[in-house]
Amino acid sequence: MNPFRWMAITLGAQPWLPRYAGLIVGTDKLLQRLTRGRVTIMMATGLHELVLQVPGRTTGIPRSTPLLTVPHGDGWLIVGSNWGAPQPPAWAANLRAADDPMITYKGRTMAVVARELSGPERDEKWAVAVDGWPNYARYAERTDRELPLFWLTPR
Repeated sequence: MNPFRWMAITLGAQPWLPRYAGLIVGTDKLLQRLTRGRVTIMMATGLHELVLQVPGRTTGIPRSTPLLTVPHGDGWLIVGSNWGAPQPPAWAANLRAADDPMITYKGRTMAVVARELSGPERDEKWAVAVDGWPNYARYAERTDRELPLFWLTPR
């Protein structure tokens, strides 16, 4: 296993990490802005990341959120884990309300169709997501809510 991936998984499991979410996301956004989306914090770890672009559901202001992703089939799986916090991340509600979500992945911006998964299909894709980022299972244990799982595919 890539030692940086091991380090990311180890750090990602720490219960204190969410306290630094603002710093982590802010640094990642700056890095992506400077490289036009071609370089992300996760790249050194061998993990995948995309930037989700959707309008805020109440303000309509465009929001860009870097997210860990697990490429799958012809698309990407994203999980509204919020590190296992009791509340889901705001981007999940924004994505549900968005008509035309966009992502940037490896410097390429594209329109996507977002489907929130449920039932047996969710169970199947959940196993894929956990294989890609084992901490999703840990985050699910930290909260009483079911972590939303979305499958994004190119439109």
